[in-house]
Amino acid sequence: MTRKGPLAGIRVVEFAGIGPAPMCGMLLSDMGAEVLRLDRLEQTDLGVPRPYHLDLANRGKRSLAVDLKHPEGIALARELIAKADVLVEGFRPGTMERLGLGPDECLALNPGLVYGRVTGFGQDGPLAKAAGHDMNYIALAGALHAIGREGAAPTPPLNLLGDYAGGTMFLAWGIACALLEAQRSGKGQVVDAAMVDGVAVLMTALYGLLGGGLHNGPRGTNTLDSGAPYYEAYECADGGYVSVAPIEHRFRDVLLARLGPEAEALPDLDDRSKWPQAKAQLAAIFRKRTRREWCELLEGSDACFAPVLDPLEAPSHPHNRARGTYGEIDGVVQGMPAPRFSRTPPDLPRGPEKPGASGGGLAVDWGIPPERLGTLVGAGAVGPGSKDR
Repeated sequence: MTRKGPLAGIRVVEFAGIGPAPMCGMLLSDMGAEVLRLDRLEQTDLGVPRPYHLDLANRGKRSLAVDLKHPEGIALARELIAKADVLVEGFRPGTMERLGLGPDECLALNPGLVYGRVTGFGQDGPLAKAAGHDMNYIALAGALHAIGREGAAPTPPLNLLGDYAGGTMFLAWGIACALLEAQRSGKGQVVDAAMVDGVAVLMTALYGLLGGGLHNGPRGTNTLDSGAPYYEAYECADGGYVSVAPIEHRFRDVLLARLGPEAEALPDLDDRSKWPQAKAQLAAIFRKRTRREWCELLEGSDACFAPVLDPLEAPSHPHNRARGTYGEIDGVVQGMPAPRFSRTPPDLPRGPEKPGASGGGLAVDWGIPPERLGTLVGAGAVGPGSKDR
């Protein structure tokens, strides 16, 4: 079946893993690329255990279960890589090289291949081969220190900042750039995405503030880290929360006007020494109404306001419903492909399939003869479920 989207016609071989690499494969698939995920014959500990249909980063992909410790499994992987436009892997440095599937070998097979690899610390450097997770990478990049409340320990922002912003997004961006360049040169190259590097780039604007002395207080005392009274989440009468962020004076004026006479007693919000007092007064104001009441008063205005929705509430918000920001695939609610395209919108993704379920059919589509696939299954190099479409 022909896929739609700006990456339609692009073939991707993804090596099964966790975190940023499979999410990158998902983004490429969301945009119409044909992603073939090479799964293990037997699933191992790859993070938080969950049923395959809830491993949503695998949506839209096909899966071929391959034993990469079997010579015939490696041979098949090489055949598929030779037919691909992109390779995605997220192993520790040196792993693909030990398998005989490193960049030198793969680019020799396929000179136009974009070889995308993502790690926490990068392919080289003193920490390159050390184990780690999102929190470690954002800690080393200086980001974790900056996130948290005054007087409290740093707060991990889920694994959004390191794994997915610093890792997935920079890998996907690098792959897109390399694909564009390959169209001109006919030559592929390696994309080395390190989460520490990506998070460092994401910190660029903050370094500008630091350089200008505009973000020089302890954690939780600056404008964007919960220090400012006008950039904060406040509790409401019903226990819900709302967010207000009118940094600019023209927006702040809208908020204060809508808060009513009580706001007139607030101290000068530009006086940092008065920030604790102003926050306490604003907290008292917001506790007088429910979240719904604050939404009725402030939502849609220039007060820079939004209710703090939990993940189960967010899909039902009228704005998200109107834009189709969330949708349901195989009964599971999730975010829909982004960004939007005016001329080449992608299809709705398929849900994740069971590892090895239909990759064999896709392998045949990639030019692997059925009889060869049958031989590989018999040799134990490919999972038995992979014979079927």
